[in-house]
Amino acid sequence: MNPMKHILTAFTLLSTFPMTAQVIYPQTERQNTSDDYFGTTVADPYRWLEDENSEATGSWVARQNKATFGYLSEIPFRAQIRKRLAGLWDYEKQSVPQKEGDYYLQYKNNGRQNQSVLYIQKGLDGTPAVLLDPNTFSEDGTTSLSLFSVSHDHKYAVYGISKAGSDWNEFYVIEIPSGKKLEDKLENIKFSDAAWYKNGFFYSRFEAPVKGRDLSEKNSNGKLYYHKLGTPQSRDELVYENPKNPAQMFGARVTDDQAYLVISVTESTSGNALYVKELGKKNAPLVTVSDQFTDDFSVVDHIKGRLLVLTNHGAPNSRLVAVDPKHPSERDWVTILPETKSVLQWVHLAGGKIVAGYLTDVKSELKTYDPAGRFLADIGLPGPGMVGGFSSKKDDTEAFFSFTGFTDPGTIYRYDAKTNTQKEFIRSRSAFDGSAYETRQVFYPGKDGTPVPMFITMKKGTRLDGTNPCYLYGYGGFNIPVTPAYSPNVALFLEYGGIYAVANIRGGGEYGSEWHKAGTKLQKQNVFDDFIAAAEYLVGEKYTSSEKLAISGRSNGGLLIGACMTQRPDLFKVALPGVGVLDMLRYHKFTIGYAWATDYGTSENKEEFEYLKAYSPVHNVKNASYPATLVFTADHDDRVVPAHSYKFISELQHAQTGDNPVLIRIDVNAGHGAGKPLSKTIDEWTDIWTFVFKNLDMIPADETGKPAGLFPDGR
Repeated sequence: MNPMKHILTAFTLLSTFPMTAQVIYPQTERQNTSDDYFGTTVADPYRWLEDENSEATGSWVARQNKATFGYLSEIPFRAQIRKRLAGLWDYEKQSVPQKEGDYYLQYKNNGRQNQSVLYIQKGLDGTPAVLLDPNTFSEDGTTSLSLFSVSHDHKYAVYGISKAGSDWNEFYVIEIPSGKKLEDKLENIKFSDAAWYKNGFFYSRFEAPVKGRDLSEKNSNGKLYYHKLGTPQSRDELVYENPKNPAQMFGARVTDDQAYLVISVTESTSGNALYVKELGKKNAPLVTVSDQFTDDFSVVDHIKGRLLVLTNHGAPNSRLVAVDPKHPSERDWVTILPETKSVLQWVHLAGGKIVAGYLTDVKSELKTYDPAGRFLADIGLPGPGMVGGFSSKKDDTEAFFSFTGFTDPGTIYRYDAKTNTQKEFIRSRSAFDGSAYETRQVFYPGKDGTPVPMFITMKKGTRLDGTNPCYLYGYGGFNIPVTPAYSPNVALFLEYGGIYAVANIRGGGEYGSEWHKAGTKLQKQNVFDDFIAAAEYLVGEKYTSSEKLAISGRSNGGLLIGACMTQRPDLFKVALPGVGVLDMLRYHKFTIGYAWATDYGTSENKEEFEYLKAYSPVHNVKNASYPATLVFTADHDDRVVPAHSYKFISELQHAQTGDNPVLIRIDVNAGHGAGKPLSKTIDEWTDIWTFVFKNLDMIPADETGKPAGLFPDGR
């Protein structure tokens, strides 16, 4: 995207902040910085906080954290919350098994480990052995395993590591099953898979970032490479690039029969071009399946000369088509699974059958078809919930999948494609008694009358009298559905009498690409209106009241919370914007932010600038009484840079007229969220719930049923 005009003048202003009953905010310098957008001058007084390496920013972070942790440390039940959270997390967790030749791979966590451990065993009855233990990668558990890809001959695997939650990865190679590490090391990798072909693999990388700016510098000029085992990265073969469009990113996969290289080209988070190249044939051309970026295309596999492609092109709820690489024109595509009223989320092959995962009113359904697309049977599920991690091989009749809900920590099933039956393989058992709770789905009217679904989970027999504390979560972006899922963090809130609500607002993928598009660009306000309507429904139906309502969202959901609390500060008691996109005029200038333009638009366009400015949380804070707010972010977040949160909390502290605290929690040596160690997860949620309980007037009972303590002011 084009650079924005940047105006900076020399003089500065200092602002002081009011004292609430709980906290005195640190002073934050307001500079006379501004930008000109199409003749409109927009102030940006906290621009200096964008420099994450400056001494001034470091000092500001330390002072803000001192104020926040000072506030939290005075709340008497903080230790009790941490103890219970640790107990709720302390149960054995296992991933869906992945079969590779004679071996099965599976991640396991005993409930106390910072990172899950990858095990390997020969056959289902074999003895599991540790293949990779990420807990040994760093002393504090902040280095995680981000990728694991096995070669087609099952002899080798590429694994990626991420340090401190960063999106930057390093790739290494090991032998299977010995786990012996080879000398191969690849760097400067982001958002890349590893697609094996012969004695190497395809992957994508960026140019090395400027030293010291690796967490904020705009990522561009990505390239696709082939790495041959045993050779240095400097000798990797350049496979694909587009210097005319440095914003493009490239992904690769190789069909299971090693016949075709599939290249996906993206310019944003929605839509991709798709190209295929026949491997093993000298000078084979790069064949275009689609060179547009308006729709999504994903190759499932290559069968009998045809590529099975999952796409929402001409089908907002998606369909499965067969494409002949020798005749790739759309007029020659053959529809295998047509679009239905349900969203076709994914397709796998197992035992010669097509297994399709659908989303129907935000709940999973599984169906099987023959290779021609003729319906065979449903795969029975235990009830409303969500299927995840379906793992299969096209020639094996055996497959595995997981199933979970809001109050169920999950069960892994072993599926037999030949008989279309499944058996319980592993059931997770936690300290949370899910049988004492219920989940109901309601459909409430949005501001424009659109029916919007919402899940509400609470203890059975809860009285709807408007006195219940309620935690409302939302996302609403990037075609991502928010589906039923279990979380030990949420379980704690439920145990202490809270109601947990998830609003499936527009912008997400709950009802396909049209539902998504209805919450993008110049329709983004629909997202905020849907969420506000969810809160009004919960209050109106007496699930809760405005004085007992907390709202939360992360990333794009952080934007949601920032926009809603600045538009309707009267409606919520507590607001929790996490790792949020909050400066909508400059988001595209950092790391991978430019890729979000299909959802947001950018300030480079006059019409979009006017729309963005109207809801951008940083630019819409005014003198008002805001909810008790805990902004949370991390110093190594290179997905949504922490400057968004730094600016927003600075504006809030400057403008807050009420007594509710407005604070920021800045995690150190952590990123956007992926790969976060268990210890940091428990730390973060201890502080979130401590803040929520304090400001919703919740005093959790201890083991004897007595209140854990009183607040410092005697309440």
